Amino acid sequence: QVQLVESGGGLVQAGGSLRLSCAASGRTFTTVAMGWFRQAPGNEREFVATITWSGGTTFYADSVKGRFTISKDNAKNTVYLQMNSLKPEDTAVYYCAAGRSGNLRHKSFYNYWGQGTQVTVSS
Repeated sequence: QVQLVESGGGLVQAGGSLRLSCAASGRTFTTVAMGWFRQAPGNEREFVATITWSGGTTFYADSVKGRFTISKDNAKNTVYLQMNSLKPEDTAVYYCAAGRSGNLRHKSFYNYWGQGTQVTVSS
């Protein structure tokens, strides 16, 4: 089992920044990649970004490319999502996830999920 705890959400004005953190514990050595997804009311949960645990290779959704940066600290078993130039359409609950096989951009890759943290961007 892998436990994930997100933090760092909140309310910010459009154009502002937030940094989300996701602390992993448990059998983290089984994890190949950790990612961020988000879900707005009435919408499907969508891919935001992911990073491979060993090599640090990153992938981003087109909607956040150039504005969001995913990074990791292996020593702390923590993944971060730096979000800049935030837009109202970025408003959602953001979920951290950990997984090991399949398509990195798809929910099915991820076996473990955090509880989510709310990000609200006001216009």
